Amino acid sequence: MRDSLLVEIGVEELPAIPFLKELPNIEKKWKSILKKQNLTSDFEFFYTPRRLIFLHKSIELKQKDITQTLYGAPISIAFKDGEPTPAAYGFAKKCGVDISQVSTCKKGNKEVLCYEKSIKGEETKKLLPFMIEEFLNSLEFGKSMRWGQTQESFIRPIRWLGVLLGNKSVDFELYGVNSSKVTYVHRTISYDPLPYNTIEEFFKVLEDGKVIYNSTKREEIILKKFKEIEDKNSCEIDIDAELLAEVVTITEYPAPLLGEFDKEFLDLPSEVIITSMKEHQRYFPVFKNDKLTNAFVVVTNSISDDLGLIKAGNEKVLRARLSDGMFFWENDLKNPLNPEPLKSIIFMKELGSMYDKELREKEIALYLNKKYNTDDKQKISDAVMLSKADLITDMVYEFTELQGLMGYYYALKQGLDEKIALALKEQYLPDGEDSPLPSSDFSALVALSYKLDSLLAMFSIGKIPSGTKDPFALRRAVVGIYKIVLNREFDFGMDDLEKLSKNYKDFDFEKLQEFVYERIVGFYDVNSSIVWAVLHSGENKFLEIDKKIKALTNITKKENFREINSTFKRVANIVKDIDLDEKLSIDESKFNNNVENELYSHYKSVNEKIYNSYEEKLEALFGLKPYIDNFFDKVMVNDKDEVIKQNRKSLIATIYKAFKVVADIKEISI
Repeated sequence: MRDSLLVEIGVEELPAIPFLKELPNIEKKWKSILKKQNLTSDFEFFYTPRRLIFLHKSIELKQKDITQTLYGAPISIAFKDGEPTPAAYGFAKKCGVDISQVSTCKKGNKEVLCYEKSIKGEETKKLLPFMIEEFLNSLEFGKSMRWGQTQESFIRPIRWLGVLLGNKSVDFELYGVNSSKVTYVHRTISYDPLPYNTIEEFFKVLEDGKVIYNSTKREEIILKKFKEIEDKNSCEIDIDAELLAEVVTITEYPAPLLGEFDKEFLDLPSEVIITSMKEHQRYFPVFKNDKLTNAFVVVTNSISDDLGLIKAGNEKVLRARLSDGMFFWENDLKNPLNPEPLKSIIFMKELGSMYDKELREKEIALYLNKKYNTDDKQKISDAVMLSKADLITDMVYEFTELQGLMGYYYALKQGLDEKIALALKEQYLPDGEDSPLPSSDFSALVALSYKLDSLLAMFSIGKIPSGTKDPFALRRAVVGIYKIVLNREFDFGMDDLEKLSKNYKDFDFEKLQEFVYERIVGFYDVNSSIVWAVLHSGENKFLEIDKKIKALTNITKKENFREINSTFKRVANIVKDIDLDEKLSIDESKFNNNVENELYSHYKSVNEKIYNSYEEKLEALFGLKPYIDNFFDKVMVNDKDEVIKQNRKSLIATIYKAFKVVADIKEISI
């Protein structure tokens, strides 16, 4: 028998950001609980800031009865001289039956004790309270709270529960709340609990009470109204996807409104205005011809015949925010950027102040500047020493996310070189997976210096990421360094990193190299053995590593690569005991088989040629396969004559070394 099921969990307003982080897991967790109880069923999930809803159109009213087979000890152990042993009695006790009810059966190749146990399925209505409790306990929002006399905790107090199975209420108590056939609608409509008798009535009560329970529908309403505002006012609304998701989450009956602020605030950097809107008020900025205007869109959750009051209230709030921003801006402009106050700001106890960090970054920048002849020595020093100066400004104190960006604006107002100002703005790039990169070599050096110092400094004091923990974002720093080097085509690698590490307290550089290599492996969306093969070649320059990985990847995509690779795996296996760092000597006079001469002749032809790319070189080397196969078929490498044996091994090892210039072929697993 099957019937419908409705579950509503009513709460005080859910905080949007922690809820959105857990949202992708909610349906999975409920599905897992259903599967665990053998009640698998399709369902729909809805949510508003005040409720979580599960709707099953059809679910079993009772678990299926099942037969479980329990297995005990082998017969040879369970019986001795035809009499049951303690092992047999112990099994019977475990099954809850007399020894006479235990039988035997085959399990694998052995005959063992067994007992078939019938398990009656539980009624779904009896299981639901435990399932709902398990579901709520499984949700991870980061922080939770207790309320009233309850011992349980949740992200926000649970205020009501409604569970209907086939339109019949499932009565139970959870989190100090008794389930019942009542729900709550939009607060503008009513604060009172409203009854319903069926699932259909439940959804009708919500709809009449101005609760749009379907989040997809709420988003559609918002976007439709956005389009109307844009068409009517010839403008473009900056629709930030994350902000939109947040607004959808915190509204039950969304109503977008267009508001305005004084034009005088447009004198502020646009990022200050946009940050004030988005981060603090959840407003959407408005543009005309790609230029920020003195307008914004707020998505209200209020229901009113006079939305003008709501609009005016939000305009008043934003004016106060922007007034603060204007005060910070004007006050900061009175004080030119200066690194000296950074001496009082601690970076890390073991690493000194932010000023000390800038001094370390300057040394790195000067090393890179000399290596790449990027710009004037004084100019790069000034850029680095001013890079963190905006940390002490009022604006960055209020809007920490504008760090670096405000340094850019203040530097321009101060009349500093535009190149220096841009470097301040771009010093933290890339700061995410899809982030842009520094736009010039000059900016790239400042950005590299910041990331390289963070990496080396943290390793020098033992702050090495472990597991999923990476509080100082060192993994992201390595990827950022790698991206910048590739983008600017800098001749930078592990040898440079090792040279720079000498300026820090001694630490295990091999650990740092392993850490960097693991990040490089993760950077590529290819078979990891390809990346490791290149890294094991001994290449340390990032640009060359990238070229080699791309070349080897293209080669491995060929249909016959597995067959080709098997030949060269054999090559690698034969020379595994040879020290490849020693000079390999090949004496052609010791060849006593034409096959040896043929292989060596083709190898020399391949090796002496100049190639335009690593891919061309690999193609040529892999092209030696038929000659190597012929060699293995007709020549005994381990000849009785030790001189001939070593000569043949040297031939194979020489071919292997030619590959190892690009990649260590033994590492490839395709």
